Amino acid sequence: MVKLKRAYDPASRADGERVLVERLWPRGIKKENLELDEWDKEIAPSTELRKWFSHDPERWDEFQKRYRKELKAKPAAEKLRALAQRAAKKTVTLIFSSHDTEHNNAVVLKHELERLAKL
Repeated sequence: MVKLKRAYDPASRADGERVLVERLWPRGIKKENLELDEWDKEIAPSTELRKWFSHDPERWDEFQKRYRKELKAKPAAEKLRALAQRAAKKTVTLIFSSHDTEHNNAVVLKHELERLAKL
């Protein structure tokens, strides 16, 4: 099972494995205060793509296409497959920092993980 949660929301036991899927650390949060099992920068969007998207909902469709293309390249593809295998066996919560809960990389990752894990 794959869940999504903002980095600013409190952790819970129901989260299972918590994986930060951002290239940059969430603003305003001390590293010791964010409960994580992993910080997976390799499956986060590239700096160039992140800056281009700039959380603009009008660029959402194109962002998804470009991001999925990045996810097919190594080492992201390998990391994605490994994470999908874990999600097929247990709950994995993707932690993201965006204020927009509908238009962010974690949403795309969730769909890709569910597809790969056949959830």
